[in-house]
Order: sequence, then C-alpha cells, then structure tokens
Amino acid sequence: MSNSRILIVEDEGIIAKDIQNTLNRSGYSVVGIASSGEEAIKKAMEIHPDLVLMDIVLKGAMDGVEAAEHIRDHFDIPVVYLTAYSDDTTLQRAKITEPFGYILKPFQEKELYTTIEMAIYKHTTQRKLKESEQWLATTLKSIGDAVIATNVNKLITFMNPVAEALTGWKQEEAIGKPLKDVFKVINEKTGKQADDPVATVLREGVIVGLSNHAVLIAKDGTKRPVDDSGAPIRDDKGGIIGVVLVFRDITDQKKAQEALQRSELKYRELVQNANSIILRMDSQGNVTFFNEFAQHFFGYTENEILGKNVVGSLVPKIDSERRNLAAMIREIVLNPEKHAINENENMRKDGGRIWVSWTNKAIHDKDGNVVEILCVGNDVTERKLLERQLFQALKMESIGTLAGGIAHDFNNLLMGLLGNASLMLMNTNPADPNYNRLKSIEKQVESGSKLTSQLLGYARKGKYELKHINLNKLVKDTSEVFGRTRKDITLYLELLPDLLAVEADKGQIEQVLWNLYVNAADAMPDGGDLILKTFNTEHRNIKDRLYVPKPGKYVVLAVTDTGVGMEKETQQRIFDPFFTTKEMGRGTGLGLASAYGIIKGHDGYIDVESRKGEGATFSIYLPASEKKIANAAKITEKLLKGTETVLLVDDEEII
Repeated sequence: MSNSRILIVEDEGIIAKDIQNTLNRSGYSVVGIASSGEEAIKKAMEIHPDLVLMDIVLKGAMDGVEAAEHIRDHFDIPVVYLTAYSDDTTLQRAKITEPFGYILKPFQEKELYTTIEMAIYKHTTQRKLKESEQWLATTLKSIGDAVIATNVNKLITFMNPVAEALTGWKQEEAIGKPLKDVFKVINEKTGKQADDPVATVLREGVIVGLSNHAVLIAKDGTKRPVDDSGAPIRDDKGGIIGVVLVFRDITDQKKAQEALQRSELKYRELVQNANSIILRMDSQGNVTFFNEFAQHFFGYTENEILGKNVVGSLVPKIDSERRNLAAMIREIVLNPEKHAINENENMRKDGGRIWVSWTNKAIHDKDGNVVEILCVGNDVTERKLLERQLFQALKMESIGTLAGGIAHDFNNLLMGLLGNASLMLMNTNPADPNYNRLKSIEKQVESGSKLTSQLLGYARKGKYELKHINLNKLVKDTSEVFGRTRKDITLYLELLPDLLAVEADKGQIEQVLWNLYVNAADAMPDGGDLILKTFNTEHRNIKDRLYVPKPGKYVVLAVTDTGVGMEKETQQRIFDPFFTTKEMGRGTGLGLASAYGIIKGHDGYIDVESRKGEGATFSIYLPASEKKIANAAKITEKLLKGTETVLLVDDEEII
C-alpha cells in the first residue's frame, strides 16, 4: 500500500473526517485538512503534500477550481477533485486546471484508492518527462553545434541559439516555417542548391551528411562553410516523426586546413626535391614515407615500399662485414638519440649494395612516446670504396716493404752459401763423399732462392725482362702441361682469337698462371672444371673494385674453378703473404701473394670473386699493347766461359 502524503480540502468537517479515516485505512498519511481555498494554498506551500484532494465547491471567496489552479501553477502538486456536482459547466471549469482525477460523491473506498494511485503515478511520470525535456532543451541550447528539428512535413519545430546565430532567424520566427526557407545551403563550387539532407533522412531513415563544399546562406545573406548531419527522430514504435539537423560553422577549420595544406605542400616540395634520401619509419621499422630521391636511389616506387619493413628491403639482415643490421635497426628505433648518426650498408631493389650515411631523429607524440624515426641519408659508397682502397694499398705496401727487406737479406745469406758451395764443388772430386752433400746444399739453396723470388715478386722487386707476349699462347702451353698432371680436372679454354698483346715478363706471368692453377686444383680435391677465358676490355668497364684502373685498354684473363669457394673474410686476405687456408705443411701462403706482386709490378690488377660453395674466379687485368709480338729467341744450355777480369762490388763480405 502507498504511504503518500495527502492534503484534504473540504469545507464540511464531518465529510473531511470521514475521508481522513478512509485514507488512513488505505495506508495514506493525511498531513492536513483545509476548509477554504486560501487555507489550502497556505498549507500546500508549507507542507508540500504528494497530492491534494480538493472539493470543487468551497465556502468563501475562492472555490476549489481557483485554488487548484494556483497550487498547480506554483507548487506543481497533483490535484484530484471531489465533487457532488457533475454538471458540464463545473466540469469545463475544472478541466482548465488539468486535474489528475475526478471522484463523485458518494464514492467507494476502492474507487478513492485507485484514483489517488493513478493520479500520483501520472504526476510522477509527467514530472520525469518534463525534467527530461528540460534537460534535453538545456543541452541543445548549450552545445556548440547548431541544432534544428523538424516534423515529417519539414516544418521547423525547434532551433537552439547557435542555429539562430548562424541562420539569422529567431526560434519564434522559424517555428512552423519550411526548413528550406531558414536553412539555405548551396554548393560552394557550383553555386547550386545542395541536396536536401532532411528529404534523404525521411526517405531512407538513415543518418546522412552534407556533401563537401556546403555553404549556408544566412537571413542577411552572409555565407559560411558548414558541415552537418541529419538523423531521424523516432517514436517508441520506431516510426519517424521528424528529423534533427546538426551543423557547425567550419570557417576557422577550413582556414586552418588550407594553411596546413599550404604548409604540407611546401614541406613536401622541399622534401621531394631534396638531393638526399628522406624516409620515415614507424616504431616497428615499417616505411611510412619515401621521397622521390629515395625512390630513384633504391629503385622502389612509393606504392612498392610503403608499409614494408626496412630490414630485408632497404637494409640487409647481415651486411658483407657480417654485422647484424636487423639488430641495429631495432636499436635505432628503441634509442634513436644514441644512433643519431650512423653509416651502414644498404641494398637496392636489384640487390646492389651501397653505403649510406644516415642522420636519424625521433618523432614523438603528445605523450613523449617515439612514434616514428625521420631518416636523412646520403650516398657514401664512393668514399667507403676509396677508404677501402687506401687501406688495402697501405696494407699491401707495408707488407711488401717488409717482405722485400726480408727477401733481400735472406737472398744475401743464400748467395754466400751458394757461392761457397760452388767454390768447394770446383775443387771436389765427384767420387768424394762430400760431393753429394755439397750438391744437396746447392739444391736447398736453390729452393730457398725460389721462396725469396716469390717474396720479391710480391714486393714488386723481382727481375723483369719485358717483351710483347701472346697471353693466349702462354695460357695454352701452361694449361696443357697442368691438364696432364690433374686428369680429374676438365679444362675449358675460351680464348679470344684477336686478343691484344701485353708487355710482360714471360717467366713471371707463367709463375702467376701456375700459382692460379695450383690454387684452383687445391680448391677441387675431388676434381671439377677449370675455365680459362681471355678477352679485351677498357678501364671504364672495370667497376666496383677496390682500385681505380688507369685509363686505357686491358687484356683480361679470368680463371674460374668449381671448387669450394670462399667467404668474404678469406677474400679480403687472400693476397696477404703467408696467409693460407691449407693445413700445416701444405702451403707457404706466398703463391697468390707473389702473383699479386707480379701483376702489380706489370701495372696490372688482380682480384677475386667467390661465394662459399660456389667456386671462385680470379681476374687478371694487364695493360694492352698495340705492338707486334716478337719471336722468342732460342736458349742454349751450354755454359759460356770467358777470360775477362770482373770487378764485383757488394756490401755483404760473404758474397
């Protein structure tokens, strides 16, 4: 049962007391009894009951209808009339006050209870609805966007203050007017009337927006760019009963966008036309920007590279120096300040390797988190190549100086041994037991002399007898002999018929060839193929080497084997004296070193290309000569003797 607080207004005391008893039995609390309209208003103001039971006919100047109207207007308290009269005149007067119920005297207790409960429920519902409407109206008036509501006939039913300001129409003027008279929108580009969003909402029942470039024309003719959306207003059954239009002035937004576009265009033109690589990558290393210079440099289009990770596309996981570049990129992303400047090997789309010097700068969000890295790079491949050339030249020169000095001193020792042994042999009978020992000393000295000859060859201090020779013939003769010693190796000769001549020491070049043949054979212990190829070329065709060839024509000999190959580290030391990959006792490490020195002594170049497990190619470049090849002179083995006197000058007494 309800415990609502009731005020009884009845000028008949007995009736009032009876109503009170009835209400108490029903569980209500009677908070007061008034016998006149004036007293009813006073008590309503003081105790503010939940409901007033009002007799229409009261004694005094103010009847129940007048009192009920005052209570409704000032205190918002529901009133239920009690009357013994049911004439039309009284009822019409009572209707004006919008009562919450009528009870005709006499009444049943149940009828009274039902009427009171319905009245209180109805008043509570109406109050909540009114509060909701007031909250909604206040909200719509307070928001920064303009709001216009229409019914299904496109007639305006509501406008908030922002809509009034933008359209130039007051709500009082606009209510009931067609929307098109108040909300006039044209297309900025064409000047024609824009599509009606309200019509679309009513027709399709969906939320729609204005097309781009919409301009609102106010009542005074002022034009403003606007952005808007329209949505259907539905009843509790889902039926459309109107449309709400929300729009805003975007003048400042458009100005800001235009300024931003101008700034971005200026920045983009500057970045795109820069003669440097400019790219951005996110915190995962994925490319988010790639300027035109970068596209031309690496060979990727913007669509091909955006979204790809730099590792595997622009940066190899492991570079040619075995550095882990994938780990380096992760470190740059995590700590860009530590790697503000770095140089590393990069790769183009076609697989070509280049060196780039990078400047890296972190881009932070508003919370200070790194969201992107801006990378500006410049090609330093040529500088790195020159650095490597200089380092290699200095290394080889210093080793050559050392080797030459050792060989010179060692040769002097050997010369003393050989001279003394020869003098002793001249006075020793072949039957003498010491004769063979002296001959053995002589042979060992000759073997030592070959080692010093190789060292001197590396140091480019050997003896040269330069003649114009046919490199093809030299390759044929030496390879034929080699082929007979290693029948498990198949020889292929690709010799250019009109090969240019070279000016060289035949014996020295033969030594180079034999060193290369032996090196190839050692790389193919189970046999394989050895390809010997000669051709003519020019300096401009010799690219990407650790040296810059002198201008001119060159004769090239390429010696290719199908052996075990070698890794990058081995290739970088392959021409160093005493460096060998063979097991102890199987090599001196001077063969390729002397070949290097001999070729350099002929103003030529030698290099190697190889991959582990894919064989190796040694390429020799000798300056070409336009002169004709001279016929070889016959050599006699007869010892020539003379009677002349010879003066020998040497700083070594033993010699």
